Amino acid sequence: MRDVAELYRQEWHGLLRLAVLLTGDRGQAEDLVQDAFVGLQRRFHRLTDPVGAIGYLRVSVVNGARSAQRRRIVAWRHQRAAEPDGQPPLDAELLLAEEHREVLTAVRRLPRRQQEVLILRYWANLSEAEIAATLGVSRGTVKTCASRALATLGDRLGVRHA
Repeated sequence: MRDVAELYRQEWHGLLRLAVLLTGDRGQAEDLVQDAFVGLQRRFHRLTDPVGAIGYLRVSVVNGARSAQRRRIVAWRHQRAAEPDGQPPLDAELLLAEEHREVLTAVRRLPRRQQEVLILRYWANLSEAEIAATLGVSRGTVKTCASRALATLGDRLGVRHA
């Protein structure tokens, strides 16, 4: 129990940042991180390695964000006609500095897997191996997704490739 509390103090902020980037909603991100820690506490007696616990938390947050995205898509399909203009909430852009908005908007237009790879790599600072383990894919898939995503972002943002 004490080890989970210490892990919470050490990892909560980074996991929250990851969840906010994946979901775009701080409240939902906080719920995802909290749910991940609750799940970890239930299984903590089975884990023998603290690194395994951190991996478990990352996978839980990513999977929770995927589930939330699927629920949002279903809800959006059913409520689309009721929305006045389809614009995001007014306070959504206040979370990021002006220079990051255009990039984040372009990242959110990428396919889901490419978004996850870029967010885990550049915002969560994970290695290719950690990303592959978190997403349950090969390192080659991580490299391919990152390469394609960066090329697409370069085209969309008007950055020339070297």
